[in-house]
Amino acid sequence: MANVRGKSLKAIIRDIAEGYVAVNPLFLKSFDGETLKDFYGEISRIQNEIRAEKFPHNDIMAIRARNLKLQRLFGATMVIRNFARERRIQLAG
Repeated sequence: MANVRGKSLKAIIRDIAEGYVAVNPLFLKSFDGETLKDFYGEISRIQNEIRAEKFPHNDIMAIRARNLKLQRLFGATMVIRNFARERRIQLAG
């Protein structure tokens, strides 16, 4: 697995989900095409992991935290898609 800024992609994505890292074009500028594809794929895997966790039916704060994580990751995927489109990088093979 690739490392970016001294951290694994999975660790960076967990930081994004928790709200510690914001994904924007400046953040993505240092990524090459292959790393960007790996990053995008790993975000999809993490989103699936979060969705696969047992849903906390009676815990409103846990539901809110889960939805915020998914929202942050979805926002990151939108930024990555637009960044890749501008750079003419194919994310899906």
